[in-house]
Amino acid sequence: MTRAPATRVVYLGGLGRSGTTLLERLLGELPGVVALGEVVHLWERGVLGGELCGCGVPFPECLFWRHVGERAFGGWTPALAERVLRLRRRVDRTRRIPRIAHRDLAAYTQAYRLLYEAVGAPVVIDSSKHASLACCLLASGVDVRIVHVVRDPRAVAHSWNRTVRRPEDGLPMTRWGPARTALHWTAQNAAMELLPGRGGRVTRVRYEDLLAAPEATLAALARGIGLEADELPFIDGGTAWLGPAHTASGNPMRFHVGRVELRRDDSWVSGLPERDRRVVNALTWPLRARYGYRGVRT
Repeated sequence: MTRAPATRVVYLGGLGRSGTTLLERLLGELPGVVALGEVVHLWERGVLGGELCGCGVPFPECLFWRHVGERAFGGWTPALAERVLRLRRRVDRTRRIPRIAHRDLAAYTQAYRLLYEAVGAPVVIDSSKHASLACCLLASGVDVRIVHVVRDPRAVAHSWNRTVRRPEDGLPMTRWGPARTALHWTAQNAAMELLPGRGGRVTRVRYEDLLAAPEATLAALARGIGLEADELPFIDGGTAWLGPAHTASGNPMRFHVGRVELRRDDSWVSGLPERDRRVVNALTWPLRARYGYRGVRT
């Protein structure tokens, strides 16, 4: 019997509030591609917490995820989720990227491998963001293509400092101050820069470029990571149409279905105080310059 080819994983990495959820939703409209959301958080927020799937149904009641769990593990159980979370605490750490080898690495990544394969799609998108998980997958031989998503750190700092309420329960999402965001932006992007040295095939895309030319940027990115993108009928100029998605975790954009205007958010230009801007500028140099973020609007 001929064995079906292994599922290819497109892994979106970078710091949150950089546009990864939007990019995931757009890539998820391509033929043969299924967007899964932030799989790293599925175990705690989905299996244990019962949070909503992107389709609007609680994770335990979503037929898509129920079938994935049955095929991969014989069903979702608290014991399974707690085991993966214990393994994650031992293995999946940013500080381990230079030397990711660990006796529990194979057991940890096997859970992800089984989950990806159980989806039954040629390509799945995991927008877990963490460079450390991408490194774990690479070290375990998973067929993964990495997309490094970057955004102006001043815009990211402004976004993290705003109050955004979760549509699931109305509670505010986590907020960070500008200095903390800048340090995380530098650390996470610096960690992503290490992945080519670990054998990763990494393609970088800027949030600003995606919003300036959505169709051209998405088509070039898709071709670069081996996806079929001859036509993008769901994009018309600065507008996209999104269907339902079974994303396990992520920002409120994951629930959106229908028309979405593809406009970049530059509210930081007037909304980020000058003192905070100076802090972010100082803490994100030189990566900020490497990615082309020098002026006020780049």
